[in-house]
Amino acid sequence: MKETHTLQRNIGMPQAIALYIGAVLGSGILIVPGLAAEMAGPASLLAWGFMTLLILPLALSMGLLSAKFPNAGGVSHFVTLAFGPKAGALVGWFFLMSVPIGGPVAALTGAGYMTAAMGWGDGARIVIAAVMLAIGLITNWMGMQVAGKVQIAVVISIIAVLVFSFATALPRMESTHFTPFVPHGWMSIGQAAAILFWCFIGWEAVSHLSEEFKDPQRAAVKGVTIAAIIVGVLYFLSALATVGTQSYLRGGADSSLVWIISQPLGAWGGFIAGLTGLFICTATIIAYSSAASRVAFALSRQGYAPKWMGRLSSRYKTPTGAIGFLLLCFAAVLLLYGSGLLSITTLIQFPNATFILTYIGGCAAGIRLLKGNRLGVMISWISFIATLAVFPFTGWAILYPLLITIIFIVVTVLRNKRSSGSGYSQTLEHR
Repeated sequence: MKETHTLQRNIGMPQAIALYIGAVLGSGILIVPGLAAEMAGPASLLAWGFMTLLILPLALSMGLLSAKFPNAGGVSHFVTLAFGPKAGALVGWFFLMSVPIGGPVAALTGAGYMTAAMGWGDGARIVIAAVMLAIGLITNWMGMQVAGKVQIAVVISIIAVLVFSFATALPRMESTHFTPFVPHGWMSIGQAAAILFWCFIGWEAVSHLSEEFKDPQRAAVKGVTIAAIIVGVLYFLSALATVGTQSYLRGGADSSLVWIISQPLGAWGGFIAGLTGLFICTATIIAYSSAASRVAFALSRQGYAPKWMGRLSSRYKTPTGAIGFLLLCFAAVLLLYGSGLLSITTLIQFPNATFILTYIGGCAAGIRLLKGNRLGVMISWISFIATLAVFPFTGWAILYPLLITIIFIVVTVLRNKRSSGSGYSQTLEHR
């Protein structure tokens, strides 16, 4: 019986690094460097430099907790240890209900780059997005060893394209493009930094896979550090190329990196740029669908989610019940998008507040659980304050976690009444 509730430990260091990079290096790298440059000009590089330094404590706070408390519940488990099972379960549901929307958004974003490059319509975009989501779920069903290897290949491809784009941008970078350095005032740097924050969230996702690390201490701490350095360098180089070539003025702020990739490749440029978008977003889908299926499994194991979500594949020992739940959610969101009831602009705002709340919960747990580690507590405080400062900017999206909280409280109360009622009837029968 114990075997049916155990996940296999088959994520090594290379797979862990690839999963971390894939979770953080999302579609934002194709869009945000141009938007930040448009907002703050060359001074946006200061914001990138600041955020590149900040990602290390953000990453390490999750890495240290994953190393010390490896569990499929991830952030939910950390919050449970720090503040009790109900708080942990609620945070778990925040994360779990973010991915069913965030996954299709990532898929539609990546598919959008390819369809725009090839001149295809919205129908093709939905089909490509569906294929990307299917790849994420199938690789997870086959196990993290397979998912990790796929992720390594995808991440290597992404890094190769980004390094190539920077190399080809170097000859077209001019010193005059860096003056005036602060065209929109010093406040614009802070405004740009707030946008950049979204590019560096994702470290919490891989914490849900820590139970499957072969060596949690090594993979979580060293792996996340290596991944943070690689992600920081890639983001900064992309921003430097965007400012240095002024591609945000030529190719449009929201497609500046696509313009850089397209320029040296001629007719093939658009296709390669579209393919890069597919690779980047597929890597994100693999990482987040892995994390969501594991947190659903953990919540079921704790009794805070339906039992069928905790079912494991007899062949691969992967959470098929949770993967099936994600499949239904992904299909529903794509159907809503295809019917025109929800736009991608609306969809993209829904998971923002829940992702931030998940992170706030994890950082708060780190402050309490890493008390024996002075560096760990300091890192957790920095991460907690940074994420807390960003939360008010989520706007109306706060209503989504509020709805989840209300449903969670109602279900918990009803479940407690049912269990106390059955306990009372059993006592009467015994008498």
